[in-house]
Amino acid sequence: MEKRGELFHSLEGKNIYFKSLNIRDAQEIHNYASDQDVSQFIGWNLMSTLEETRRYIEVMLKREAEGTHLYSSVVEKHTHAIIGTAMIFNFDHKANKAEIGYVLNKHHWGKGYGREMVAMMTNFAYSSLKLHKLHAVLVDANIGSARILEKNQYELEGRLKDHYFIENTYYDALLFGKILTSESSFC
Repeated sequence: MEKRGELFHSLEGKNIYFKSLNIRDAQEIHNYASDQDVSQFIGWNLMSTLEETRRYIEVMLKREAEGTHLYSSVVEKHTHAIIGTAMIFNFDHKANKAEIGYVLNKHHWGKGYGREMVAMMTNFAYSSLKLHKLHAVLVDANIGSARILEKNQYELEGRLKDHYFIENTYYDALLFGKILTSESSFC
């Protein structure tokens, strides 16, 4: 797992690159982890304090050390600022598949970084992890995330009605998937 992690942490795209999560980056991560608009639909609890963010980073680092998750901080190339987190998790080694997740600071929404991040993870999953399939599960109100997946040729495979209950409102879960083959297009 360590070699896979090293490779995942060294991915580089046109506008962003990945690097290892680090507790020293807690303030930059807290900048988006504490934003209600960002955390509303991503499955993380809103981080109220910097100490909460530090503890969550420690949880993520522990999961990665245990081999159940891959996490990377997403860094904007021209500023070298951490603008998000990319993750591959829920590995099913028998079926050769995993789930992806991602979060971006809202000041970087709509700039193509999400699309590039998912393309980088998809390419890595195919070329380095040799996975057969990736999938993502998201709240149906997270329209931006659905667009990112669609632009990376992920297909809507299903919907779970009233799957999430967030702030006294039910939301459907959208299930997106992509079979990874040599014919796959990685944006």
